[in-house]
Amino acid sequence: MSDFAVDVRNVSKRFRLAHGQYNSLKERLIHGGKRQNVEDFWALDEVSLTVQQGETVGILGRNGSGKSTLLKCICGVLQPTQGEVAVRGKLAGLLELGAGFQQDLTGRENIYLNGSLLGMSKREVDKVFDAIVDFSELEEFIDGPVKFYSSGMYVRLGFAVAVNVDPDVLVVDEVLAVGDERFQRKCIDRIDQFQREGRTILLVTHSSDTVRSICDRGVVLSHGRMVAEGEPGEVTRIFRERLMAEGAGMSIVDPTLVAVPATPSSIVNGTLPDAERPVRFRSVHRIFSGDNSVPYLRTGDDLTIRVEFEALHAMDDVVFSLEIRNLDGNSLMRTDTSIIGVPIAVPPGTSVMHFGIVGVPLLDGSFSFALGIQSRGGVLYDWREDAGTFEVMNPGKMTGLFRMDVHAALISSESDVDSSAALAQPL
Repeated sequence: MSDFAVDVRNVSKRFRLAHGQYNSLKERLIHGGKRQNVEDFWALDEVSLTVQQGETVGILGRNGSGKSTLLKCICGVLQPTQGEVAVRGKLAGLLELGAGFQQDLTGRENIYLNGSLLGMSKREVDKVFDAIVDFSELEEFIDGPVKFYSSGMYVRLGFAVAVNVDPDVLVVDEVLAVGDERFQRKCIDRIDQFQREGRTILLVTHSSDTVRSICDRGVVLSHGRMVAEGEPGEVTRIFRERLMAEGAGMSIVDPTLVAVPATPSSIVNGTLPDAERPVRFRSVHRIFSGDNSVPYLRTGDDLTIRVEFEALHAMDDVVFSLEIRNLDGNSLMRTDTSIIGVPIAVPPGTSVMHFGIVGVPLLDGSFSFALGIQSRGGVLYDWREDAGTFEVMNPGKMTGLFRMDVHAALISSESDVDSSAALAQPL
């Protein structure tokens, strides 16, 4: 294609793993000069990916799936064993923590060093130096050696350099998760700006919500191979299913929908995973507190999500999660029984638990919800990406997404104005 920004063609990357390191003369003598056992490990296996100019692509996968290796091949840090990578335009990458930094140099010196590695002259770095320091918020530490920087300071300086060298293609690894929440928001805002400017972004993350909210397309890697590519919502579903299968040490077979008799307002949706799972969903129902003769709830009504599940044996470490989304797939709320403070000890056999939302504050619209079952240690037992949907009708005149209780008062006398001004606090 003539308008691609990054084109990865059948790329494979092999590492040779030596078992039994015989580094010293003594070790070699002890082992009688035997040769080390060498094993070929393919971190990438015939991966092909084309990213169009102006596109934002998120790459999902478990640790060790090959995500970072793929980015390093794209950035030129590693050379593929097989295949080719083509990049058009200036590329800036933020790969692993501290990559490209010289420990004994100061932050200032590392800015110029990284700028030169990205093909910038000293004069060009001079023009953006203040913007880099301002974005990183490291003014008082910029002349100190980076070996004394914290992990968060590394990330701030590295990202500040990457986004201020005017790249056509920005490649960002999971290291953004190291920064604090405020800086992460700042980075997302800059990525939003890059998207508006038509730049190309490749983003590796473990957060499926990030892919869903900011990416045009998603990719899932598993054991070095691309197993899914497509719309963010669909890719997220596949990623979570693979996490569920690999994390629990099970395989996902062709699922069969098992419907349990339900009321007209219920939703039986999703799939039944492998019968060997310790806990699995059987059915999901929605219950409105208002007028059940209509297929929607009104703003302020209560919503109950009834979950029927089956456990192979008694377990005392089960966590149920709930996520509410809008039509665009953006998460409006996510919680679980651990966050709520409700420990769940499940008995063997079939049981029912409820998620209750009191006084739903949503205004008009269609919404969906996802459900999950996992251990406290994070092993995913079952997941329903599209567990159900519900409609909300707002009988009032308020517009927007959420209903908020707003109070207004008219201050009618001069004395009231003076007293209220004295009590008011500046924003």
